[in-house]
Amino acid sequence: MFIDMMHFSANAVRRLGRRFRLRPFRLLGLLVLGILLSISIGGLGSSPSVAQVIVPNQATVRYDAPGSNPTGDEGGGIRADQLSNVVTYPFGAVQGVNTLGLGITKTADKSAAEPGDVVVYRLVVTNQGVVNGNTNFTVVDQLPRGVQYVDGSVTASIGGTAVVPGVQVTGQPQLLTLTFPNGLNIGQTLNISYATTLNPDSLRGNGINTATVTDGQLGSANDSFRLTIRPGILSDCGTILGRVFVDENFDGHQQPGEPGIPNAVIYMDGGNRIITDPNGLFSMANVVSGNRVGALDLSSLSGYTLAPNLVRIEGNSQSRLVRLSPGGLARMNFAVTPTFGEGEE
Repeated sequence: MFIDMMHFSANAVRRLGRRFRLRPFRLLGLLVLGILLSISIGGLGSSPSVAQVIVPNQATVRYDAPGSNPTGDEGGGIRADQLSNVVTYPFGAVQGVNTLGLGITKTADKSAAEPGDVVVYRLVVTNQGVVNGNTNFTVVDQLPRGVQYVDGSVTASIGGTAVVPGVQVTGQPQLLTLTFPNGLNIGQTLNISYATTLNPDSLRGNGINTATVTDGQLGSANDSFRLTIRPGILSDCGTILGRVFVDENFDGHQQPGEPGIPNAVIYMDGGNRIITDPNGLFSMANVVSGNRVGALDLSSLSGYTLAPNLVRIEGNSQSRLVRLSPGGLARMNFAVTPTFGEGEE
Protein backbone atom coordinates (compact mmCIF):
# COMPACT_ATOMS: atom_id res chain seq x y z
CA MET A 1 0.00 0.00 0.00
CA PHE A 2 2.90 2.31 0.81
CA ILE A 3 4.37 1.71 -2.72
CA ASP A 4 0.98 2.52 -4.31
CA MET A 5 0.78 5.78 -2.36
CA MET A 6 4.31 6.72 -3.41
CA HIS A 7 3.41 5.93 -7.02
CA PHE A 8 0.27 8.06 -6.71
CA SER A 9 2.23 10.91 -5.12
CA ALA A 10 4.89 10.83 -7.85
CA ASN A 11 2.26 10.88 -10.59
CA ALA A 12 0.42 13.71 -8.83
CA VAL A 13 3.62 15.73 -8.58
CA ARG A 14 4.37 15.27 -12.31
CA ARG A 15 0.82 16.32 -13.29
CA LEU A 16 0.94 19.42 -11.06
CA GLY A 17 4.38 20.28 -12.40
CA ARG A 18 3.19 20.14 -16.02
CA ARG A 19 0.10 22.24 -15.12
CA PHE A 20 1.95 25.00 -13.26
CA ARG A 21 5.22 24.63 -15.19
CA LEU A 22 7.24 23.86 -12.06
CA ARG A 23 10.11 21.46 -11.78
CA PRO A 24 9.14 18.25 -9.90
CA PHE A 25 11.66 18.70 -7.09
CA ARG A 26 10.66 22.33 -6.48
CA LEU A 27 6.98 21.42 -6.44
CA LEU A 28 7.61 18.46 -4.13
CA GLY A 29 9.46 20.75 -1.74
CA LEU A 30 6.52 23.16 -1.64
CA LEU A 31 4.12 20.31 -0.89
CA VAL A 32 6.32 19.00 1.96
CA LEU A 33 6.56 22.53 3.43
CA GLY A 34 2.76 22.87 3.31
CA ILE A 35 2.32 19.54 5.10
CA LEU A 36 4.77 20.55 7.84
CA LEU A 37 3.03 23.90 8.34
CA SER A 38 -0.33 22.17 8.58
CA ILE A 39 0.97 19.78 11.23
CA SER A 40 2.52 22.65 13.22
CA ILE A 41 -0.67 24.75 13.17
CA GLY A 42 -2.78 21.74 14.18
CA GLY A 43 -0.44 21.03 17.09
CA LEU A 44 -0.67 24.61 18.29
CA GLY A 45 -4.46 24.51 18.18
CA SER A 46 -4.64 21.38 20.33
CA SER A 47 -2.13 22.44 23.00
CA PRO A 48 -3.20 24.61 25.94
CA SER A 49 -2.30 28.28 25.80
CA VAL A 50 -0.24 29.92 28.52
CA ALA A 51 -1.62 33.20 29.89
CA GLN A 52 1.03 35.87 30.07
CA VAL A 53 0.47 38.16 33.04
CA ILE A 54 3.44 40.41 32.34
CA VAL A 55 3.31 42.28 29.01
CA PRO A 56 5.91 45.06 28.75
CA ASN A 57 5.45 47.18 25.62
CA GLN A 58 7.87 49.70 24.13
CA ALA A 59 7.95 51.54 20.80
CA THR A 60 10.85 53.20 18.95
CA VAL A 61 10.65 56.31 16.80
CA ARG A 62 13.39 57.15 14.25
CA TYR A 63 13.89 60.77 13.26
CA ASP A 64 16.48 63.12 11.75
CA ALA A 65 18.70 64.60 14.40
CA PRO A 66 18.74 68.44 14.56
CA GLY A 67 21.45 69.96 12.37
CA SER A 68 21.81 66.90 10.16
CA ASN A 69 21.51 66.90 6.36
CA PRO A 70 19.74 63.65 5.47
CA THR A 71 19.69 62.55 1.85
CA GLY A 72 16.66 60.35 2.16
CA ASP A 73 18.51 57.05 2.00
CA GLU A 74 20.06 54.89 4.73
CA GLY A 75 23.46 56.46 4.37
CA GLY A 76 22.47 60.09 4.49
CA GLY A 77 22.25 62.38 7.47
CA ILE A 78 22.33 61.52 11.13
CA ARG A 79 19.55 59.24 12.32
CA ALA A 80 18.47 59.10 15.97
CA ASP A 81 16.40 56.46 17.72
CA GLN A 82 14.18 57.51 20.62
CA LEU A 83 12.50 54.96 22.89
CA SER A 84 8.95 55.72 23.95
CA ASN A 85 7.64 55.33 27.47
CA VAL A 86 7.31 51.74 28.63
CA VAL A 87 3.69 50.55 28.90
CA THR A 88 3.35 47.91 31.61
CA TYR A 89 0.48 45.67 32.59
CA PRO A 90 -0.63 43.98 35.86
CA PHE A 91 1.71 44.01 38.84
CA GLY A 92 4.04 46.68 37.43
CA ALA A 93 6.15 44.67 34.99
CA VAL A 94 9.61 46.17 34.47
CA GLN A 95 11.63 44.73 31.58
CA GLY A 96 9.51 41.59 31.68
CA VAL A 97 10.08 40.93 35.41
CA ASN A 98 7.25 41.00 37.94
CA THR A 99 8.68 43.08 40.79
CA LEU A 100 5.43 43.47 42.70
CA GLY A 101 2.89 40.65 42.98
CA LEU A 102 1.11 41.88 46.13
CA GLY A 103 -2.51 40.73 46.33
CA ILE A 104 -5.42 40.78 48.78
CA THR A 105 -8.80 39.03 48.91
CA LYS A 106 -11.62 39.99 51.28
CA THR A 107 -14.52 37.69 52.26
CA ALA A 108 -16.95 37.17 55.16
CA ASP A 109 -18.64 34.20 56.81
CA LYS A 110 -22.04 35.40 55.57
CA SER A 111 -23.31 37.45 52.65
CA ALA A 112 -26.30 38.99 54.47
CA ALA A 113 -26.84 40.03 58.09
CA GLU A 114 -29.17 42.10 60.27
CA PRO A 115 -28.72 44.29 63.36
CA GLY A 116 -27.53 42.18 66.29
CA ASP A 117 -25.67 39.65 64.11
CA VAL A 118 -21.96 38.85 64.34
CA VAL A 119 -20.03 38.88 61.05
CA VAL A 120 -16.50 37.47 60.74
CA TYR A 121 -14.41 39.07 57.99
CA ARG A 122 -11.43 37.27 56.47
CA LEU A 123 -8.48 38.72 54.55
CA VAL A 124 -5.90 36.79 52.54
CA VAL A 125 -2.74 38.71 51.60
CA THR A 126 -0.22 37.10 49.22
CA ASN A 127 3.24 37.95 47.88
CA GLN A 128 3.58 36.45 44.39
CA GLY A 129 6.42 38.73 43.34
CA VAL A 130 10.17 38.20 43.07
CA VAL A 131 11.27 40.22 46.12
CA ASN A 132 10.52 40.00 49.83
CA GLY A 133 8.26 42.57 51.44
CA ASN A 134 9.24 45.22 53.96
CA THR A 135 8.66 44.98 57.67
CA ASN A 136 5.88 46.99 59.32
CA PHE A 137 3.48 46.74 56.38
CA THR A 138 -0.14 47.69 57.06
CA VAL A 139 -3.64 46.46 56.28
CA VAL A 140 -6.37 49.11 56.52
CA ASP A 141 -10.07 48.15 56.46
CA GLN A 142 -12.79 50.82 56.23
CA LEU A 143 -15.82 49.25 57.90
CA PRO A 144 -19.36 50.04 56.72
CA ARG A 145 -21.63 52.31 58.71
CA GLY A 146 -23.08 50.58 61.77
CA VAL A 147 -20.59 47.67 61.65
CA GLN A 148 -18.49 47.68 64.83
CA TYR A 149 -15.18 45.89 65.38
CA VAL A 150 -15.15 43.45 68.32
CA ASP A 151 -12.17 44.30 70.53
CA GLY A 152 -9.48 41.63 70.67
CA SER A 153 -10.98 39.49 67.90
CA VAL A 154 -8.11 39.78 65.38
CA THR A 155 -6.20 36.59 64.58
CA ALA A 156 -3.42 36.38 61.99
CA SER A 157 -0.94 33.82 60.73
CA ILE A 158 1.79 33.54 58.07
CA GLY A 159 2.38 30.03 56.80
CA GLY A 160 0.57 28.56 59.79
CA THR A 161 2.61 30.56 62.31
CA ALA A 162 0.61 32.99 64.41
CA VAL A 163 1.59 36.67 64.27
CA VAL A 164 0.37 39.49 66.48
CA PRO A 165 -0.35 42.74 64.62
CA GLY A 166 -0.73 46.18 66.09
CA VAL A 167 -4.42 47.15 66.13
CA GLN A 168 -5.84 50.67 65.89
CA VAL A 169 -9.52 51.61 65.55
CA THR A 170 -10.46 55.20 64.70
CA GLY A 171 -13.38 57.21 63.40
CA GLN A 172 -17.06 56.53 62.90
CA PRO A 173 -17.70 54.58 60.68
CA GLN A 174 -14.72 52.72 62.07
CA LEU A 175 -11.35 52.49 60.31
CA LEU A 176 -9.40 49.37 61.34
CA THR A 177 -5.61 49.56 60.89
CA LEU A 178 -3.41 46.48 61.37
CA THR A 179 0.40 46.80 61.44
CA PHE A 180 2.54 43.69 60.98
CA PRO A 181 6.13 43.67 62.30
CA ASN A 182 7.42 40.99 59.91
CA GLY A 183 7.59 41.33 56.14
CA LEU A 184 5.81 39.01 53.73
CA ASN A 185 8.42 36.94 51.89
CA ILE A 186 8.18 35.56 48.36
CA GLY A 187 5.38 33.00 48.07
CA GLN A 188 4.07 33.59 51.60
CA THR A 189 0.40 34.06 52.49
CA LEU A 190 -0.98 36.08 55.40
CA ASN A 191 -4.41 35.03 56.75
CA ILE A 192 -6.37 37.53 58.87
CA SER A 193 -9.77 37.24 60.52
CA TYR A 194 -11.72 39.46 62.91
CA ALA A 195 -15.27 39.75 64.21
CA THR A 196 -17.78 42.60 63.97
CA THR A 197 -21.28 43.26 65.23
CA LEU A 198 -24.10 45.14 63.50
CA ASN A 199 -26.07 47.85 65.27
CA PRO A 200 -29.35 49.46 64.11
CA ASP A 201 -27.40 52.24 62.38
CA SER A 202 -26.14 49.67 59.84
CA LEU A 203 -29.51 49.97 58.07
CA ARG A 204 -28.44 53.44 56.95
CA GLY A 205 -25.19 52.17 55.40
CA ASN A 206 -24.46 50.40 52.13
CA GLY A 207 -22.65 47.40 53.66
CA ILE A 208 -19.54 47.95 51.51
CA ASN A 209 -16.07 47.97 53.00
CA THR A 210 -12.67 48.04 51.31
CA ALA A 211 -9.45 46.58 52.68
CA THR A 212 -6.09 47.91 51.47
CA VAL A 213 -2.65 46.39 52.07
CA THR A 214 0.37 48.67 51.68
CA ASP A 215 4.03 47.63 51.56
CA GLY A 216 6.91 49.99 50.80
CA GLN A 217 8.63 47.34 48.70
CA LEU A 218 5.65 45.63 47.06
CA GLY A 219 3.29 48.58 46.58
CA SER A 220 -0.39 48.29 47.51
CA ALA A 221 -3.52 46.33 46.63
CA ASN A 222 -7.16 46.46 47.71
CA ASP A 223 -10.35 44.44 47.59
CA SER A 224 -13.97 45.21 48.54
CA PHE A 225 -16.79 43.14 50.01
CA ARG A 226 -20.48 44.00 50.15
CA LEU A 227 -22.62 42.76 53.02
CA THR A 228 -26.37 42.86 52.43
CA ILE A 229 -28.03 44.50 55.44
CA ARG A 230 -31.50 43.20 56.26
CA PRO A 231 -33.79 44.97 58.76
CA GLY A 232 -34.62 41.82 60.74
CA ILE A 233 -36.85 42.65 63.69
CA LEU A 234 -36.14 46.32 63.06
CA SER A 235 -37.50 48.27 60.16
CA ASP A 236 -36.86 51.48 58.34
CA CYS A 237 -39.47 53.10 60.60
CA GLY A 238 -39.04 54.55 64.07
CA THR A 239 -40.98 55.80 67.08
CA ILE A 240 -41.80 59.37 68.12
CA LEU A 241 -42.66 60.14 71.71
CA GLY A 242 -43.02 63.26 73.83
CA ARG A 243 -45.14 65.20 76.28
CA VAL A 244 -47.17 68.35 76.69
CA PHE A 245 -46.62 69.98 80.10
CA VAL A 246 -46.92 73.22 82.03
CA ASP A 247 -43.59 75.05 82.01
CA GLU A 248 -43.51 77.33 85.04
CA ASN A 249 -39.92 78.56 84.69
CA PHE A 250 -39.93 78.77 80.86
CA ASP A 251 -36.82 76.64 80.27
CA GLY A 252 -38.46 74.08 77.96
CA HIS A 253 -37.93 71.15 80.36
CA GLN A 254 -40.41 69.51 82.66
CA GLN A 255 -39.36 69.95 86.27
CA PRO A 256 -40.81 68.24 89.36
CA GLY A 257 -44.17 69.84 90.12
CA GLU A 258 -44.82 70.84 86.48
CA PRO A 259 -47.89 68.76 85.48
CA GLY A 260 -48.65 67.18 82.12
CA ILE A 261 -51.67 68.30 80.06
CA PRO A 262 -54.13 65.55 79.07
CA ASN A 263 -56.14 65.44 75.82
CA ALA A 264 -53.77 67.78 73.98
CA VAL A 265 -53.70 67.14 70.20
CA ILE A 266 -50.53 66.87 68.09
CA TYR A 267 -50.72 66.66 64.31
CA MET A 268 -47.92 64.92 62.40
CA ASP A 269 -46.73 65.96 58.94
CA GLY A 270 -48.26 62.80 57.50
CA GLY A 271 -51.72 63.81 58.75
CA ASN A 272 -51.82 61.54 61.81
CA ARG A 273 -53.50 62.89 64.96
CA ILE A 274 -52.11 62.04 68.41
CA ILE A 275 -53.81 62.74 71.78
CA THR A 276 -51.90 62.91 75.05
CA ASP A 277 -52.74 60.60 77.98
CA PRO A 278 -53.70 61.79 81.52
CA ASN A 279 -50.03 62.53 82.23
CA GLY A 280 -49.54 64.55 79.05
CA LEU A 281 -47.50 61.80 77.37
CA PHE A 282 -47.88 60.62 73.77
CA SER A 283 -46.13 58.24 71.40
CA MET A 284 -46.47 57.01 67.84
CA ALA A 285 -44.83 53.88 66.41
CA ASN A 286 -44.08 52.88 62.80
CA VAL A 287 -43.26 56.41 61.71
CA VAL A 288 -41.31 56.55 58.45
CA SER A 289 -37.70 57.55 59.13
CA GLY A 290 -36.36 60.89 58.01
CA ASN A 291 -37.22 64.48 58.92
CA ARG A 292 -40.56 64.48 60.77
CA VAL A 293 -42.62 67.45 61.94
CA GLY A 294 -45.23 67.58 64.70
CA ALA A 295 -47.43 70.58 65.55
CA LEU A 296 -49.37 71.25 68.75
CA ASP A 297 -53.02 72.15 68.20
CA LEU A 298 -53.49 75.07 70.60
CA SER A 299 -57.25 74.98 70.10
CA SER A 300 -57.29 71.64 71.93
CA LEU A 301 -55.88 73.27 75.08
CA SER A 302 -58.53 74.96 77.19
CA GLY A 303 -56.99 77.70 79.35
CA TYR A 304 -53.44 77.19 78.09
CA THR A 305 -51.20 78.73 75.44
CA LEU A 306 -47.67 78.13 74.22
CA ALA A 307 -45.10 78.97 76.90
CA PRO A 308 -42.20 81.26 75.98
CA ASN A 309 -38.81 79.57 75.99
CA LEU A 310 -36.08 81.71 77.52
CA VAL A 311 -33.30 79.22 76.67
CA ARG A 312 -33.82 78.07 73.09
CA ILE A 313 -35.37 80.27 70.41
CA GLU A 314 -36.72 77.32 68.41
CA GLY A 315 -38.73 76.29 71.47
CA ASN A 316 -41.03 79.26 70.88
CA SER A 317 -42.66 77.58 67.90
CA GLN A 318 -45.74 75.38 68.19
CA SER A 319 -44.12 72.86 65.76
CA ARG A 320 -41.14 70.58 66.29
CA LEU A 321 -38.72 69.16 63.70
CA VAL A 322 -36.90 65.91 64.53
CA ARG A 323 -34.59 63.58 62.64
CA LEU A 324 -35.84 60.00 62.97
CA SER A 325 -33.37 57.23 62.13
CA PRO A 326 -34.48 53.72 61.03
CA GLY A 327 -35.51 51.75 64.10
CA GLY A 328 -34.73 54.78 66.26
CA LEU A 329 -36.51 57.05 68.73
CA ALA A 330 -37.12 60.79 68.50
CA ARG A 331 -38.60 63.07 71.13
CA MET A 332 -40.69 66.22 70.77
CA ASN A 333 -41.92 68.08 73.88
CA PHE A 334 -44.31 71.03 74.02
CA ALA A 335 -44.33 73.49 76.91
CA VAL A 336 -47.48 75.49 77.68
CA THR A 337 -48.52 78.05 80.27
CA PRO A 338 -51.95 79.04 81.68
CA THR A 339 -53.79 81.93 80.02
CA PHE A 340 -55.53 84.59 82.12
CA GLY A 341 -58.84 86.20 81.39
CA GLU A 342 -59.38 89.92 81.24
CA GLY A 343 -58.93 91.49 84.66
CA GLU A 344 -57.03 88.45 86.05
CA GLU A 345 -53.52 88.70 87.37
